[in-house]
Amino acid sequence: MATDKLTDRQIKSASFEKYGKRTKLSDGAGMYLDIQPSGKYWRMKYRFGGKEKTLALGVYPDVPLKLARQRRSEARALIADGVDPNEVKKQEKAAEQEKSDTFKVVAEEWLKLKKGELSEGTLRVARRRLETWAYPKLGHLPIADIKPAKILETLREIENQGKHETAHRIRQRIGEIYRYAVAEGRAETDPTSTLKGLLKTVPTQHRAAITSADELGALLRAIDAYSGHASTRAALKLAPMLFLRPGELRNAEWAEIDLESGTWVVPGKRMKGTQKAKRAGLVPDHIVPLPKQAVAVLKELQAITGHQHLVFESVKSGRPLSDNTINVALRSMGFDGSTMVGHGFRATASTLLHEQGWPPEVIELQLAHKQRNQVAAAYNRSARLKERTQMMQAWADYLTELKA
Repeated sequence: MATDKLTDRQIKSASFEKYGKRTKLSDGAGMYLDIQPSGKYWRMKYRFGGKEKTLALGVYPDVPLKLARQRRSEARALIADGVDPNEVKKQEKAAEQEKSDTFKVVAEEWLKLKKGELSEGTLRVARRRLETWAYPKLGHLPIADIKPAKILETLREIENQGKHETAHRIRQRIGEIYRYAVAEGRAETDPTSTLKGLLKTVPTQHRAAITSADELGALLRAIDAYSGHASTRAALKLAPMLFLRPGELRNAEWAEIDLESGTWVVPGKRMKGTQKAKRAGLVPDHIVPLPKQAVAVLKELQAITGHQHLVFESVKSGRPLSDNTINVALRSMGFDGSTMVGHGFRATASTLLHEQGWPPEVIELQLAHKQRNQVAAAYNRSARLKERTQMMQAWADYLTELKA
């Protein structure tokens, strides 16, 4: 059988344009150069198990003639030993793929996939937790080879530092990453499914909040005496009065507020909920009836920030107050994190409004707590608005009395 028929000159000058059609130039012993419009490919025909097969040897010029012949010789040696070279190639590719499919590689793909579905803040926290706790122990390991015991060992180290909630959150994220890997055919199972019940229960931690009338009066007087930035001062005055979530408050835009009618409509896109639900229009707008005291605060602030779209513009032009501004201001007034936090104003209002006898469902509607029935949630956007308006004015009057 004649071999080594081709020369470097022949291969270099050969082209699809030259022949006008797909052409195969034989080098002997089954190997040939397959000339196609897209390029030149080394191939080798052989028989194995009674069937004719084709083995890809590489692309010219990345694989020159000498290397292609060397690969042909290696393949023929395997065939002589009763081994199919295509099967060897598949095994090598699988091993290489397994090596490249580390936990970190797959996790980064998952993070990219979730962009747009999860909020930027949620993704930022997820990435930070993975980089801090998961990647150092699991990042370099092939995702298909990681055993439940290894994941549990990683989570136990987090628990041993007293970070019980973090351990549970990371187990949840690792599980989501594995479910993605299983769907992509890069792992067989989710090892975190066997770890349920093996982590310590997360100790219940309620956000610090003042719930007594006397202490609330002292806080309100301290807020009135606060002499910081105008936006911060206004946000501090409105937080106990309107009991919105901090993010809903600080990201307010003037276009959402009608001072004449005394109404603030927080769009659903800024309310609590997943990005997926928001895109589907399943998170309704939230109506906030503004008591006259809140209108007065906003009119005063409008003279300062009304020319911008943001209500509570920070010292950085075009930027809202940061998510920690209210807490820092509270600390400066002597209320530490164990006494009161920005989110705590919601608990304060809820507790005292219940004590005052307002209907629980009216309070829950104004707190914009999530409802199981999405249709009911959309309807309740304006449900019992008259009662809510009366409650908000009565609440603001009560706060004014406490300051006296």
